[in-house]
Amino acid sequence: RWLDGTFGAGGYARGLLAAGADEVIGVDRDPMVFEMAAPWADEHGDRLRLVEGTFSELDTHADGPLDGVVLDLGVSSMQLDQAERGFSFMKNGPLDMRMGRDGPSAADLVARLDEEALADILYHYGEERASRRIARTIVKRRAEAPITTTQALTGIVESCLPRPKPGQSHPATRSFQALRIAVNDEFGQLVDGLEAAERALVPGGWLAVVSFHSLEDRIVKRFFQARSGAAGNANRYAPATEADAPRFKALTKGLAADADELARNPRSRSARLRVGRRTDAAPGRVDRTGLGLPKYDIRKEF
Repeated sequence: RWLDGTFGAGGYARGLLAAGADEVIGVDRDPMVFEMAAPWADEHGDRLRLVEGTFSELDTHADGPLDGVVLDLGVSSMQLDQAERGFSFMKNGPLDMRMGRDGPSAADLVARLDEEALADILYHYGEERASRRIARTIVKRRAEAPITTTQALTGIVESCLPRPKPGQSHPATRSFQALRIAVNDEFGQLVDGLEAAERALVPGGWLAVVSFHSLEDRIVKRFFQARSGAAGNANRYAPATEADAPRFKALTKGLAADADELARNPRSRSARLRVGRRTDAAPGRVDRTGLGLPKYDIRKEF
């Protein structure tokens, strides 16, 4: 039994089914993906079960032990290409960015948060160095007219930053990433999902996580380090503290896409794959202070 926690277009699920998985549970918070999967999903019968929900509760959705979990983090290509979802600064649409149906949209955050909170989101979730300048400009512009479209926000960010040189990313890249992460509580969901996978996996079960930027990859990397039983807190004056029994054996150090993958899928250029295998140690709570989570917590705002 495998669980694909980010079902999307169903690529992982179909691959697992083709490889002989007895059952695949596809989980996604976006209800639209299941409408798109309807033409092919039924042909797999009871081998494929689709669940609308978040992978942070994947152990509940699984309703039983799992042999493997795969998580492909962040926004999907399908969502980026749909202008009406509001994820892309390349396509004009409503400033939404919600992966599911519920919660505040990016337009809500831009309209309601004060300058300091906006700057904190841009800095901690997007590593945007011009966060204060952008936040100040957002507050000024929203007093003149509501900021409700991706085009409007893109123009504001572009006005705050120099024109990019050839080969550099678009000026709005970091700001859009930061707001998307905040809207969907992506880091909180990620840690909850890693803990849920630890609870659900059988001894010898596989956990594969694909990340697309350094902030989320750092969380995954430190989770596997912490759960592999490595001792910590050692220095020249004191020995390392006794470590817990390892819950995972980390099998990779962060694999990047090869040339063939990049040729087929240019968006995989920033992807990193990390894989761990579950031990027979009992699951437990993760000490989140050592996972590299940004200091700012969007949940305190809503």
